[in-house]
Amino acid sequence: MAAPPTPPLILASTSPRRREILEQLRIPFEAVVPRYQEASGDPVEHAVGKARSVGLFGNRPVLGCDTEVLCEGRVFGKPETEADAEEMLESLAGKTHEVVSGLALLTPAWEEVHREVTTVTFRPLTPRDLARYVASGEWEGRAGAYAIQGLGASLVERIEGDYLNVVGLPAALLVRLLAERFAGAYGFG
Repeated sequence: MAAPPTPPLILASTSPRRREILEQLRIPFEAVVPRYQEASGDPVEHAVGKARSVGLFGNRPVLGCDTEVLCEGRVFGKPETEADAEEMLESLAGKTHEVVSGLALLTPAWEEVHREVTTVTFRPLTPRDLARYVASGEWEGRAGAYAIQGLGASLVERIEGDYLNVVGLPAALLVRLLAERFAGAYGFG
């Protein structure tokens, strides 16, 4: 007799990138729009807030995640204008920065709350590099004004850590937690 299908986890996010990563990993999920307002710059706090804001769905795990970019003590959020994007990218050029994600995996019985850090080094960027990237529009809605999975890869010299964390979800951490907490249920462990 076949095992019953694994109930999908609940993704407390509207991020298309997080959805794509879960699909890539073949983790069944249902996305629910979080009812949470971000106030501070702490991605762990935001991840927990997002996950808690959607409520619990029986024993199904609820996943919340938030990501920010840090360089030399400055938090790089999502730029609002082309000028903001260019200034952010110019500030990151030739430097190493951190992509920090908070991940919260919640059920009625327990909470797993973690911070994941990936370091990314940008190559030195010329005014032409900056203009080309900003003109692409890829910076819109992206923390740090770039998308490593797209044209933004051309800005990067080196990465240390979980690549998918930079895309928007610390996948290695999530897989480890699912393997530990739900051995075999989601295909891991």
